[in-house]
Amino acid sequence: MAGERKLQILQTLAGMLETPTGEKITTAALAARLDVSEAALYRHFASKAQMFEGLIEFIEQSLFGLINKITTSQEAGLGQTEAIVSVLLGFAQKNPGMTRVLIGEALVNENERLQARINQLHDRLEATLRQCLRFASGQDETPQSLNASAAANMLLCYVVGRWHQFSKSGFKRDPLTDFALQWSLLRGAF
Repeated sequence: MAGERKLQILQTLAGMLETPTGEKITTAALAARLDVSEAALYRHFASKAQMFEGLIEFIEQSLFGLINKITTSQEAGLGQTEAIVSVLLGFAQKNPGMTRVLIGEALVNENERLQARINQLHDRLEATLRQCLRFASGQDETPQSLNASAAANMLLCYVVGRWHQFSKSGFKRDPLTDFALQWSLLRGAF
């Protein structure tokens, strides 16, 4: 029962993050939405920061679960890279509130360790893209001269930029719009 309540709190928090106005979320507003007291929230989470950590854990598990499936099922390094970029954009599309966490917008004025954790997540995503690009280079899918670090950083910047556009447009600018065309342009840079 306690686990179900924790999940309900996190789902409600994620739902509140989906409002395009991007208002600061307070524990009072979250408690009101759940029709419980703030004290009831603190029986499940020691702080609001811990609630956001729960959302970040969900993001990490979801993204890296999908990425692991891609890297084990897709043989081509460039195919892995394209699929991972597409998954990152698709995750945002399906989880608008989580997009605000991914870009740090929902973490403004929260505990700084939350932003540090998101920065680590970005670093891990970039390292994964770098590894896929190195794999692609070893398969002669990209030129041997390709700087995998620079290319992975460019791809992550593209993804984060699309996430920002999606969030800042009030979730109107779909992050997957024109992805096939944009991928061919990005691919041309390798």
